[in-house]
Amino acid sequence: MALLEKDQRPEASSAPKVERPQTPVEAEGRPQAREREPAGDKADGQKAPPGRPARLLRKPVAMVALAIAALALIAAGIVWWLHARHYVSTSDAFIDARPVQISPQVSGVIVGVPVTDNQLVAPGAALVRIEQRDYRAAVAQAQAQLEQAQASVADVDAQIEAQAATIAQAKTQVTQNQAALEFSQQQDTRAQRLLKNGAGTEQQAQQAASDLTQKQAAFAAAQAAETAAEKQLGVLRAQHRSAFAQVDAARAQLTQAEINLKRTDIDAPQEGHVTNLTAAKGAYVQPGQAMMVLVPRKVWVTANFKETALTDMRPGQPVDIEVDAYPDRIFHGHVASIQAGSGAVFSLLPPENATGNYVKVVQRIPVKIAFDRPPDVYLGPGMSVVPTVKVR
Repeated sequence: MALLEKDQRPEASSAPKVERPQTPVEAEGRPQAREREPAGDKADGQKAPPGRPARLLRKPVAMVALAIAALALIAAGIVWWLHARHYVSTSDAFIDARPVQISPQVSGVIVGVPVTDNQLVAPGAALVRIEQRDYRAAVAQAQAQLEQAQASVADVDAQIEAQAATIAQAKTQVTQNQAALEFSQQQDTRAQRLLKNGAGTEQQAQQAASDLTQKQAAFAAAQAAETAAEKQLGVLRAQHRSAFAQVDAARAQLTQAEINLKRTDIDAPQEGHVTNLTAAKGAYVQPGQAMMVLVPRKVWVTANFKETALTDMRPGQPVDIEVDAYPDRIFHGHVASIQAGSGAVFSLLPPENATGNYVKVVQRIPVKIAFDRPPDVYLGPGMSVVPTVKVR
């Protein structure tokens, strides 16, 4: 019975064991458990599910779709590259123009400024008015000087006419004295002949010789008077030229005075917007002093392309212009010209590569791009743009 009861007693190992919780020290000292065996090695004999490549191999439609998508991406990349190589673009570009600095050419007090900031003005529109009274007085003075010079010319003309009459009278005196001299010479010859022949007296011969001497002196005096009169005519003609020069000078002064008077009214040389306005009524201005800047409406694009991008660029090529201020619009233009030299060469301090170490840097070349049509939106100098040139 004891033996039977011993065989029938359950084994102690088959009884459930209650594990006690481990302390942190025991947990750290216990070796890590073996990695869990894969599900395929389970005792039940079940196989693990197949991986992603295996599942894709079982779906040929998905494989074909992926292959088509990959080929499409490659083809799109090739098409994009073939398309992009025909275009050259840069973000180093801006709107450019030739602003006109408005400054006076005469000094004076400003009496009117009929424009305001950012106003669009037409050609010939009044911009600034300067006090005119001083310049009107200068015009009147120049006019008086001109009239005085013209009067001097008229006076010299009258003197020349009178001197011409004096010369004519002197010529007559010369002719008259010449005739008297000839008669006196004949008388002296006869008196000397009669004296030699004994038919005349010595007194008559002396009187004839004395008369001849007087007639010779009178003739010489007449000739001298004629010469003096002719020389005086030359003096008067010189005075006439001087008087005419004074007239020209007075007329030039009058013209200058009238020009200065007109310069007191400063008008717009062309259509544009008034910017940087500093002129104010009552201010005193000097010639050359900046009063405002007139920005014309005619603008273009100055794009600084890298020199390596200019290989196929030529004037006349079409350009698409994107303006940062109008991101939803594309403006069309063309390459107008390419500057003969890099921008650095014409800077305030151009580079000097002949001394020191040299580091090659890709240069920027300014390219002028003109709009095919005047833009219907406001574009001012300095606004950022992105031009794209079709070079092929």
